[in-house]
Amino acid sequence: MFTAMDADGDGYLDETDFRALTARWVSMRGGDDELLSGVMMGWWATLAAASGRDRVSIDDVLSIVEALPKTPEAVTSTADAMFGAVDENRDDYISQPEYQAMISAWLGHRASTDFPSLDADGDGQLSREEFAELWYEFWAGDDSSAAGTYVFGQV
Repeated sequence: MFTAMDADGDGYLDETDFRALTARWVSMRGGDDELLSGVMMGWWATLAAASGRDRVSIDDVLSIVEALPKTPEAVTSTADAMFGAVDENRDDYISQPEYQAMISAWLGHRASTDFPSLDADGDGQLSREEFAELWYEFWAGDDSSAAGTYVFGQV
């Protein structure tokens, strides 16, 4: 994920990288530009504040991620904001096409995902609760076999 977010490839994340990520989101998905910008730039503000610098290394990100299990509410509130950004038709579910748009926006290119393995109840969509669980498993979980480990596909 770090490499996907490092838009200029300099080995650090900075505000410019997050603005590029935001632009990818808006151009690939459209929708509520203000919501998307708020989610993406909010993550940058959190990373910058936690590191105390205006550019963040992968080690900084990993140390922040290591602390996430201690603050599950931070992870789930971020999942909720991301859910709102991804749920383009506002039906309170994420469809496979909406999910694919999220992956493409994050990575900057189309990548394969195994959506059915993420869809725990097999109904062809992700509820807010399913998405939050997957998000937590990716960012704060420690079970490498959990479905959320592949929330961003094979990166």
